[in-house]
Amino acid sequence: MAGLAYGQKAPAELTRDQLEQELDAYRRALLDWAQLTRYGSDNAELKPPRPGENRVVFLGGEITEQWPQEFFQGKPYVNRGILRQTSAQMLVRFRQDVIDLRPKVVVIEAGSNDMASVMGPATEFQITDNIVSMIELARAHRIKVVVASVPPVCDCGGQIQTLRRVPGKIMGLNGTLEQMAQEVGVVFVDFHKALAQGRLMDKDLTADGLVPNKAGYAKLAPVVEQAIQQALHD
Repeated sequence: MAGLAYGQKAPAELTRDQLEQELDAYRRALLDWAQLTRYGSDNAELKPPRPGENRVVFLGGEITEQWPQEFFQGKPYVNRGILRQTSAQMLVRFRQDVIDLRPKVVVIEAGSNDMASVMGPATEFQITDNIVSMIELARAHRIKVVVASVPPVCDCGGQIQTLRRVPGKIMGLNGTLEQMAQEVGVVFVDFHKALAQGRLMDKDLTADGLVPNKAGYAKLAPVVEQAIQQALHD
């Protein structure tokens, strides 16, 4: 599972708003690297699952965090996405934000921010290693796992995304993630295929080239629902 190292692009390639977002993210990382305080009170207030409840936790970065709330309403689904998080940070908070919530299934959406070197360079091996560690923790607590592919990006909406998340490298990582999922016996859900037009994000499914819009999430909803049902019945 050895892979390529993903290099961070020069600050000059980012807009002022992007630079301000990065500086704020680094400030928060210094104070609470894995952002363990983000959902601390929410977790404390969350009631244990009811008998027979198929609770599902969605763990990920901004693509998970910004998933429209109406998708979760009326369902035993818990959103634990955090803007700009990497797989290493998710691994650190996995016990608090997944295991302790006692779900039947966890949906792991990770890798995009690792590729963009949000918290420093990462290799394909390191990304998959972090995800495998999360899978092992989940299995130790009888939690079924769905691993999502890294969604595509596009240079649209005034943003240049392909410099930091190179489309060819996304596809390479997704191939590795799919192979890993098959080898360890967990469900793989292809977010990339649902959102792509060729190798890039369909521009009609995003506002900034990175995070899906409502039309994009409407494409993701049925595929992730199918994956959840598959995991529950495996």
